[in-house]
Amino acid sequence: MLPSWLAGLAAAVVFLHVLQKLAFPYFWADLWYLLKVVRYGIRLRMYEQRGELFTVLDRFLSLAKKQPQKPFIIYEGHVHTYQDVDKRTNRVAHVFLNHSTLERGDTVALLMSNEPDFVHVWFGLAKLGCVVAFLNSNIRSTSLLHCIRSCEPKAVVVGADLLGTVEEILPSLPEGITVWGMNDSVPQGVTSLTEKLSMASDKPVPRSHHVASSLKSPHLYIFTSGTTGLPKAAVISQLQALKGSAGLWAFGCTANDIIYITLPLYHSSGALLGIGGCVELGATCVLKKKFSASQFWNDCRKYNVTVFQYIGELCRYLCKQPKREGEKDHQVRLAVGNGVRSDVWREFLDRFGNIKMCELYGATEGNICFMNHTGKIGSIGRTNFFYKLLFTFDLIKYDFQKDEPIRNEQGWCIHVRKGEPGLLISRVNEKNPFFGYAGSKKHTEKKLLCDVFKKGDVYFNTGDLMVQDEENFLYFWDRIGDTFRWKGENVATTEVADVIGMLDFIQETNVYGVAVSDYEGKAGMASIILKQNKSLDLEKVYEQVVTFLPAYACPRFLRIQEKMETTGTFKLQKFQLVEEGFSPLKISDPLYFMDNLKKSYVPLTKELYNQIMLGEIKL
Repeated sequence: MLPSWLAGLAAAVVFLHVLQKLAFPYFWADLWYLLKVVRYGIRLRMYEQRGELFTVLDRFLSLAKKQPQKPFIIYEGHVHTYQDVDKRTNRVAHVFLNHSTLERGDTVALLMSNEPDFVHVWFGLAKLGCVVAFLNSNIRSTSLLHCIRSCEPKAVVVGADLLGTVEEILPSLPEGITVWGMNDSVPQGVTSLTEKLSMASDKPVPRSHHVASSLKSPHLYIFTSGTTGLPKAAVISQLQALKGSAGLWAFGCTANDIIYITLPLYHSSGALLGIGGCVELGATCVLKKKFSASQFWNDCRKYNVTVFQYIGELCRYLCKQPKREGEKDHQVRLAVGNGVRSDVWREFLDRFGNIKMCELYGATEGNICFMNHTGKIGSIGRTNFFYKLLFTFDLIKYDFQKDEPIRNEQGWCIHVRKGEPGLLISRVNEKNPFFGYAGSKKHTEKKLLCDVFKKGDVYFNTGDLMVQDEENFLYFWDRIGDTFRWKGENVATTEVADVIGMLDFIQETNVYGVAVSDYEGKAGMASIILKQNKSLDLEKVYEQVVTFLPAYACPRFLRIQEKMETTGTFKLQKFQLVEEGFSPLKISDPLYFMDNLKKSYVPLTKELYNQIMLGEIKL
């Protein structure tokens, strides 16, 4: 028999354990996650106090010495070890050191598809202390010129498969920019980087070229549409790159994992979380030029993949593939990403096995992130007392008609109740800075809300609406402003409107996103007013958008109106248009659908609408 005091203690322990499970079911998961975050923060602070500013590049260089023969990148069956990548990046650095006028702090734009040389050029230029601007490989013409001008590079490095895209804009490039091509044969006016690399030294470049003076100094520019118009170059500091690289580690990935990256490297998810995450872990990544749903699981089995990165569309595409035998026959244990719907999440797990889905949230330029460390289906993360100690954020009421936060009689913003959608804002301070955008300060200022709850406070406006439930889980609800998301990309409505508005028969264009059944994000739709005495040329509209816009930004639907409503600040009203969607059953205005086979927009009939809604016509 146990002594009565010991029996009582045991009963109390059991009672407290049951009470914790009922009242605070996520206590230990929250605490464990917090300890990981704090541990990483302490590590960064210790480096700083010792006067050692340890960057992602420094971590890579230490791994190249520690594990030189370990595979770092596997691409199309070819293995590139940590030593191989280190030597190749040395060659890149020596080429620009000896054959250019680049100096520490200069910007170089990189236009390249997913391939090892993307990493080689990125790290090679980083070894010279240059800031690398990642250009979206889908954009071209006016949009590409806009991005190049906005980041003010001294040079542009272009992948072999994209030389034709750059050749079109060579005469319009700002004076003083040199263009380098990753090919032996390059257009006139372009220097062959491949040719120079073959003769360059692979000896290390002195660390003095790249040693960071501050973790707040720029490391990269990554373009984002945000919520305010044309793409802008978000400043990614050394600190942000380090934080991004810790994401895979925070979700439980290790050096033994093999990580499959099919997302584009010009995005923060592929570059910072993916490549940076592999560097932080000392792991191996399998890099794919472009995502292929039909090859996905074969690649996972071939390369023994244990972790993959996703966006919501990727998981949906995999679920749409014809079912095959042995779909659970793989070694994948974790999937890290964002944007997967609850129904797709459940279907994915049922079909492909016990894979932990690690959903996260974070804007490229933002100062806040959430990580769903508990695996709650549909949630982007969770907040709690511990989290609030590290990050100050709020969900505030938003006026959809006026397209602005609601303020009370005293002029302060208003908190939403749990279960009610609100605009996510994050406090900007020394601990959680906002580094803004390259170029004009007005773009940075537009993303900030001032005097939110008291005089002088400043918050970063994420442009995303969230809902917080009774258990403090957060769920993405919608985006606001002048962008929407489609095919995993942000579409800038003003950019699309400007392109359509160049046509001589168009008076006014209002672009917005509309929900389509079974699709992630929103499909593009343009409401158009024609000039007086002008007729609509549907083939010309089609030709215009496919020539000047990337495929994901081309509006799938057109609506012809006689007049457009505006807000109190004279902005074009989108709210009602979004609500009405593209249904010919609800809308009496002429509607048209983008037909790639006919290379034109065609009338959107009830029959065509039903086919789209049933999934018989792909968007």
